[in-house]
Amino acid sequence: MTIIARLKKCCTTATAFAASAAMVVLPSTPAHAQSISLIRDTEIEAVMRGYTDPLLDAAGLDRNSVGFYLVGNNEFNAFVTRGQNIFMHTGTIVIAETPGEIKAVIAHEIGHIEGAHLVRFGDGSRGAMATMIATLGLGIVAAMAGAGAGGAAIMASAPQFATLDMLRYTRTQEAAADQAAITFLDRTGQSSRGLVSTFERFRYQEVMSEARRYEYFRSHPLSSQRIDAMRRRVEASPYADVEDSPEEIAELRRIQAKIIGFTVAPAQVFHRYPESNTSLEAVYARAVAYFRQGRLELARERLAQLIEMEPENPFFHELEGQMLYESGRIADSVAPHRRSVELMPDAPLLRVNLAASLIGTNEADALDEAVSHLRFALAREQENGWAWFQLALAHEARGETALAQLATAERYFAVGNNMQAFVFASRARDELEGGTPAWVRASELIAVAEPTPQEIREWNRAQQERRQFVPVSRNHGTGLSFN
Repeated sequence: MTIIARLKKCCTTATAFAASAAMVVLPSTPAHAQSISLIRDTEIEAVMRGYTDPLLDAAGLDRNSVGFYLVGNNEFNAFVTRGQNIFMHTGTIVIAETPGEIKAVIAHEIGHIEGAHLVRFGDGSRGAMATMIATLGLGIVAAMAGAGAGGAAIMASAPQFATLDMLRYTRTQEAAADQAAITFLDRTGQSSRGLVSTFERFRYQEVMSEARRYEYFRSHPLSSQRIDAMRRRVEASPYADVEDSPEEIAELRRIQAKIIGFTVAPAQVFHRYPESNTSLEAVYARAVAYFRQGRLELARERLAQLIEMEPENPFFHELEGQMLYESGRIADSVAPHRRSVELMPDAPLLRVNLAASLIGTNEADALDEAVSHLRFALAREQENGWAWFQLALAHEARGETALAQLATAERYFAVGNNMQAFVFASRARDELEGGTPAWVRASELIAVAEPTPQEIREWNRAQQERRQFVPVSRNHGTGLSFN
């Protein structure tokens, strides 16, 4: 499962880079919340995009302007951020009983985007603040009129009134997103029953303690009235009885098994998918679990079963390549990765996987091919930090130090580290031939990432502090001084 930080800079900044196609945690810090871990997986993304894109069309939104990101977390949650980005926890996929439930959650989040609720949230905040100020003012007036105790009581209630005002605003937005979701599902000829079934299933959390609620239902408060309003609209829809196809259900079970295999303790995976279960999804989950246990041969045996079932499935070949690569069998990993690309040539992540294996062989022809695959991937995903890292390795292995530094600058710029992007772009431009496309690009990066004098001082100070704790034998003087 390929893991790469791919958030746009307006949303978050990745602080680590994946080492391969493994399910590695990538901590990042979004503007709205605590640290989260993003994952990349071509198979899961393809399924989720298959759900999302028709709904975006129905909402009149540009598919290419709305990002969809998977968060590696077992909680049921989904949310949107500024910049038209949808985030979904892998736990939502695993917990969902049907594809329709996931589609309904996505449709609801698209409803927030289409309704510009994030932009308007500031209006609600300002309204709540106005309520609190007005209440405080009444309290002051009462106190000045001689009703000291009464005035104090009124002032003490100001935050509560502001909270109630904000909750009313939030519930209005949630109800609007519900109705928009049903509209989008209707326009695509799909049932909205998944919306009602999901919310009914978790309705009990409304009366649970705050600590036991899923995060989704803290930010999307439920109520009986809200569910009743949804149910009435859903039952009136001509598409209410449209069911998920058997193919969609099988597809969901498959990616659920894959996620469980990568995120749940192997012992629990084997309990949930015992050897007696010979279904494709069960074999898939066990293959991943054996791999995570370090039992490569057993994992490959299960993969061989999967490939026999579906020889043209690119994701089974991708997983075999990942297993071999991460087990140190770099040369052996090339063939299955190459096969995955042959079967799905337009998938950028599969190309990056193949490139990483080719670079690992350190053969001249393989390095040339790797650069070609990486250029293809980066033309489609310019913010793919892992692909830029691999490109830097390939150029360095070919003795193209300046191009390696430029690729490193691109990598840092992709994840929002403008200081390091500026440092490496400056180094690259100093060594590149003036006027070439690479020199021009380095100049562009320098212009857009140029730090302020204060940032330069802070960076130099941090570098000096770091060097104080690095043994002399390991301090190679890397880093660019701005003195």
